[in-house]
Amino acid sequence: MSENAPPGVPSLRTGAARGGPATWLKLIAGLLLALLLLRVGHTAPPDGLLEIGEADATITVAGDSTTRTVALPYQWDREHPGRQGAATFRIRFTIRSLPDSPLDLYIPRVGNAYEIRLNGTLLERKGDLDVFNGADHAQLPRQMTVAPDLFRLDNLLEIRIRADLGRRGGLSRIHVGPRPLVEPLYDQDYFWRVTGSIGVIVFSLVVGLGAIALWATQVDTTRPGPVRRDPIYLHAGLAELFWTLRVSDVLIENPPLPWPWWGMVPVLALGAWGYSMGMFCMEVAGWRDTRFGAAFRRWLAALVVSSAAAAVMARALGWPLALTAWYAALGGTFLVFGALFLAHVLRARSPSAHRIVALAILLSVSVGLRDLYLFRIAPTYGANSMIRYSALLFGFGLAYIVLVRFREATAQARELLQTLATRISDREAQLARSYAEMEHMAHERALAEERSRILRDMHDGVGAHLSTAIRQLDSGVAQPGDLLQTMRDSMDHLKLSVDALNLPAGDIGSLLASLRYRLEPRLRSAGIELEWAVDLLPILPEVDGYRMRQLQFVLYEALSNVLQHAGADKLRIEAASVGGGIRLRIVDNGRGFTADAMPRNGLRSMRERCAAIGGRLDYRSEAGRTEFEIRIGRGHA
Repeated sequence: MSENAPPGVPSLRTGAARGGPATWLKLIAGLLLALLLLRVGHTAPPDGLLEIGEADATITVAGDSTTRTVALPYQWDREHPGRQGAATFRIRFTIRSLPDSPLDLYIPRVGNAYEIRLNGTLLERKGDLDVFNGADHAQLPRQMTVAPDLFRLDNLLEIRIRADLGRRGGLSRIHVGPRPLVEPLYDQDYFWRVTGSIGVIVFSLVVGLGAIALWATQVDTTRPGPVRRDPIYLHAGLAELFWTLRVSDVLIENPPLPWPWWGMVPVLALGAWGYSMGMFCMEVAGWRDTRFGAAFRRWLAALVVSSAAAAVMARALGWPLALTAWYAALGGTFLVFGALFLAHVLRARSPSAHRIVALAILLSVSVGLRDLYLFRIAPTYGANSMIRYSALLFGFGLAYIVLVRFREATAQARELLQTLATRISDREAQLARSYAEMEHMAHERALAEERSRILRDMHDGVGAHLSTAIRQLDSGVAQPGDLLQTMRDSMDHLKLSVDALNLPAGDIGSLLASLRYRLEPRLRSAGIELEWAVDLLPILPEVDGYRMRQLQFVLYEALSNVLQHAGADKLRIEAASVGGGIRLRIVDNGRGFTADAMPRNGLRSMRERCAAIGGRLDYRSEAGRTEFEIRIGRGHA
């Protein structure tokens, strides 16, 4: 039922390039409709071209030979159904004058194996005439250039053939004449039978593999459960691949399997194509899960199974009517399905992709019926099958469906991206508002914490000193000097609390400079000489504002002890960077105290504050030298 390909492929591409899908679809439809009548009838040869339509034939079947005059074309399977054999055709023809240049001999179809002689001279031999079911050389058209000296006025053309069972052997009409008249006939048949077939094979292979790739990669992730893929791509891909196998048969003269087994392969491929294409069409129409869809799927499966039986009966048992009946059943099935599909498309005003598929079905059925008539019913031999080209429409239909789906998916993706961008923008605005509110709250909390710190410092420092001054006044025995010292301590503490507001975190050098600025006048008035041995100190990032204030209190307490209790006249302050941290020393030459005794409240407070900020406090005291050493920073906890 299938054998060759359409001339309009270049034109189709040109039409597609200029217009939209509707433009090239109309062009394809027009070309395929023209194929319905292509070479169905017989036209008279042009002047100067001799067409031979009669021969004396000696037919040998199962050892019995008969000789008679036969009309050409001579189709072996029609004349001898279910039989194999050989034939010798003797064709006498007369030319008006001897040629002075070569003439061409053209035979559209001959074989399955053949030998051609002109006036006793061998022109061409293909295949073994004595061994049946070998290579099939009846697939391609044959053109031979014959030297002028081989011709006579009365000529004898002798053609011997070997005809295999169910393999479309025989002999078509023969054309003899100048090359300019013969070559166009050969070129036309070669194009439709070979060049076009190669184009269909390549097209179907590309579309089929592309569809299979789409099926394998396009996974539905919106629903839970097993992996879900779109079956429309799978059915279309398999249909195109089966069609590739079906069409490629015409190009294979030496099949990979012996006959008749190889003859069954194209029939089975056509049955599998029918099933896959039917499932593709049902997916397009949305009928897969309907009652009709289930029944039609079972019927397609039955056609696939019956294709094997029809192939065996026709190719192996010699009952060609079995294959004819199967072809008719396949064509009738898709004729009915196509009519229903078209009615559904027209009634439901379906999208253009459905109309393309409906047109492809009807055109394929029409061209298929044309081929069925030419190759199975009418006594035509040598014509070209056109059904293979109608399958191009299914490929274009699939490509159009993919483009439509891609466009819809792109539009959905664009809409989703727009929605997502809007949501992100709204979310960013909400986050910005939330961040501003949090920043405001953090600022308020920092202010509140700073207020609490100042109040705490004033309570612990200034408040304590004022309480001491009040007790001194209440006692009635306090000396003015003691009261003055208490008030000075209170004032220094207040000033240091204010200084702490502006101390950079981790800058121990600035902290020491602030202490020196506030306390050096008191040291000088108390007759204490200050020695300053402070190196350039690094910034300690881990010493935050809280730790800076605690360190300030520890240092102030140490210096206050020197002022009030040590009785010293020299005070040395040292600071240096040691091992990634900072070492501070406060050394005086006062009377000292017993270092091993229980620490007093001031010493205990200093040690606790050092421990709270990750530092360490050590002190040594004896008469004439008291040393406080503070280590802070990494490695000194």
